Amino acid sequence: GLAIEKSGKRWTSKGQQPKTYQTPYGSIEINRHIYQTSTGGETYCPLEVDSRIIITSTPRFAKQISHKYAEMSSVRLLEDLRENHGREVNRAFVQILAEAVGNIASIKEEDWTYQTPRLEVEIPTVSIGLDGTCMLMCGEGFRQAMVGTISLYDREGERQHTTYIAASPEYGREIFLARLRREVEQSKRLYPNAHYQGLADGAPENWTFLNSVTATQILDFYHATQYLDKFAKAIHPRSVESQKAWMDTHCHKLKHDAGFAKVLLAEMEIIQPKRVSKSVLEGFQDAIT
Repeated sequence: GLAIEKSGKRWTSKGQQPKTYQTPYGSIEINRHIYQTSTGGETYCPLEVDSRIIITSTPRFAKQISHKYAEMSSVRLLEDLRENHGREVNRAFVQILAEAVGNIASIKEEDWTYQTPRLEVEIPTVSIGLDGTCMLMCGEGFRQAMVGTISLYDREGERQHTTYIAASPEYGREIFLARLRREVEQSKRLYPNAHYQGLADGAPENWTFLNSVTATQILDFYHATQYLDKFAKAIHPRSVESQKAWMDTHCHKLKHDAGFAKVLLAEMEIIQPKRVSKSVLEGFQDAIT
């Protein structure tokens, strides 16, 4: 109950006041000191800060509820607490506590970095993947949800590890890119001699970021094959089987034969499709472009 100093101000105790806290083993009422400055206003409880109390819950109980709530409904969670832990709590408490834990995690996540492993095998290539999609937020218009990957490859081109990063549209693109950049920098400290390669679709904003953190960039295989499908329809407009056979052969070579992209492009540029619609012809030209 002695006076304390916090944020450059002197805080004195208003005396011990009772409060009930929730624990895995039951509720408990504690008399604890509440502090305030001479000017009034907000109060401060050292016990709650030092014990890391969340709302009225101990950290362990908050962890248990959050973990269970991620796996089951609130109704099922209440039943689980009652049957397996002998704890009776109300549904509103569960929902408010889980939301509080989620908010804490969201704030902390901006400063976290993932534990990229130091692998025993040589890692000559690190691939940085990036993509986003627009989502309509109620009352806020369209915002982007973002995903990113950092993949470590051995000398034979086999993937040894991937770090997955994502952000819901509430975060914003720039916050996500700052997080991804920190993860890339962490990988470069672990694997400074690796070749860093960017991987994305054709969106210009993705390449703007990847150009700043990678030495070379490449269109991802999935989007490349979408364009090849348009090309196959232009050169075999009347035979689905011929389209599929052409796609199977060329997609396999594109994925597995080094340098085949240049060979494929040269082959595509000398072909002249005949008697096809304007839209099919446009798809044909898009594939070459």
